[in-house]
Amino acid sequence: MRLFLNNRIPINSIRSAFFNSNIRRYPSALQNHNPNFNFVFLRISSMATTSKPNEEGTAKRFWDKFSKESILTLYTPFVVSLASGNLKLDTFGHYVAQDVHFFKCFAQAYELAEDCADDDDAKVSILELRKRALEELKQHASFVQEWDLDLSNETAPNAATVKYTNFLLATASGKVEGVKGPGELATPFEKTKVAAYTLGAMAPCMRLYVFLGKELKSLADANGDKHPYEKWIDKYSSEAYQTEDLLDKLSVSLTGEELDTMQKLYHQALKLEMEFFLAQPVDQQTVLPLSKQHIPTEHRLMIFSDFDLTCTVVDSSAILAEIAIVTAPKSDQIQPESQSQITRMPSVDLRNTWEVLSRQYSEEYEQCTENMLANEKVGSFDYEGLKKALEQLSGFERRANTRVIESEVLKGLNLEDIKRAGERLILHDGCMRFFQSVTKNENLNANVNVLSYCWCGGIHTVHVRANELEYEGSLSTGEIVKKVESPIDKLEAFTEILGKTDKMNLTIYIGDSVGDLLCLLEADIGIVIGSSSSLRRIGSHFGVSFIPLFPGLVKKQKEHVEGSSFSWKRLSGVLYTVSSWAEVHSFIIGS
Repeated sequence: MRLFLNNRIPINSIRSAFFNSNIRRYPSALQNHNPNFNFVFLRISSMATTSKPNEEGTAKRFWDKFSKESILTLYTPFVVSLASGNLKLDTFGHYVAQDVHFFKCFAQAYELAEDCADDDDAKVSILELRKRALEELKQHASFVQEWDLDLSNETAPNAATVKYTNFLLATASGKVEGVKGPGELATPFEKTKVAAYTLGAMAPCMRLYVFLGKELKSLADANGDKHPYEKWIDKYSSEAYQTEDLLDKLSVSLTGEELDTMQKLYHQALKLEMEFFLAQPVDQQTVLPLSKQHIPTEHRLMIFSDFDLTCTVVDSSAILAEIAIVTAPKSDQIQPESQSQITRMPSVDLRNTWEVLSRQYSEEYEQCTENMLANEKVGSFDYEGLKKALEQLSGFERRANTRVIESEVLKGLNLEDIKRAGERLILHDGCMRFFQSVTKNENLNANVNVLSYCWCGGIHTVHVRANELEYEGSLSTGEIVKKVESPIDKLEAFTEILGKTDKMNLTIYIGDSVGDLLCLLEADIGIVIGSSSSLRRIGSHFGVSFIPLFPGLVKKQKEHVEGSSFSWKRLSGVLYTVSSWAEVHSFIIGS
């Protein structure tokens, strides 16, 4: 059980019911919808959707909104191999040849945009950008000379290159939905709008190159080695965002509908650029995607994940707490006298009880954490020491759960409300897509399991091991069917599931909290999603290393010997960190 205070409403992460199993058990419960439910869910949802006033420019706003594509591009075999420095020269030569087609197209698009621009300053700025595109072509010629590249057989653009260049030239020619044909652009504003759209289709590509250059530059600088592709990295890591500055100026006069059109063009261009990097033929072994290394006939891919805050945007049990409080009877309401019906605590008493439990949990959790860190920090990874320390947390969690049961705060919850909450629970972007990609791929021979202390509503395509609420008819009794209460319980469930397979396993565990630490370390690959300070603090105290996934993959690629396999070792003391499910998806399945 984890208790938090949110807007003075205690939020309980009690190890609760996975509603699907109970719905199958009690189909008669799916009725009598409580009218307060929508209020409950909107209140919880607002925790995840509160935003700050946006004062950024149009280009920055678009880039931030579609950041997933930049991450997916970073995790392509070409970029990882380039970053590692062991990308084959032939592959780099093919890329340079394709990029030449891009910049020829850029120069042509800038020329068309210059013709459409009505403002003299804008014309001058676009002319400067066109000159820079032509300079890029000369730069590519220097790349050919620098690495003695043979591009004699690399004259034709590939399909991905053609797809983007056709899209860009069509945009620059005014062939955009809602825009008049090139010969019909009568007013200066109509022409300027086409210039703005053209910049909108070019800006993400230039921004992506700078993003990749800076990412690779930071890795090269950290390693201290002379990078074989240093000239390329230095070139793009030092670029400025001049295209974006002009895009911001040209977009000022656009209507909301026209900005929506520009946003679609921006997103389409970014996706096409990602496809360009994906299309580069990498004729060597690469550390990703992991599924490519996986041999389904020889071993099974076992994927485990936590649920709350790993999959969900907010603590899912916050919804249970809100439902319990909002749907509880008022103090002056008459309670049922029938023994067959469940008597509930009045809402005022329930709210007060939640607050007492929350405060008690928070205080004891802090004390438990301090006890785990009481001994001196170790110099090297100490798994047994960590496991022994987490046994303290296990006892604490069980006592806290017992207090919740005895308080009866979860008594009388309606299964219909829980079901609806699960259907509308907000998951992190890309989480469900990842699960579906794995489970629907019959050739992958993969198994996906969710291990959670908490309520696991909304997950239908994977195996779930979690606690459940006990029911009488459609109402919860307040008792909990305990299955996973502690880090030790999670580890036992993890080990038990692996013991049921008759093949060699490659195991991956994805989690976000202290309760996931043992499973993360026992897996061949442990991935920490999010930024839990307590997890890092306790893990680091016992010698666990936290390495961002992308640099970790680049390091493995750099150290790889062609012809050998990439090895992953459980209990290495190394955990990989990510900020999004897009990174997980790109690493395991591919972009």
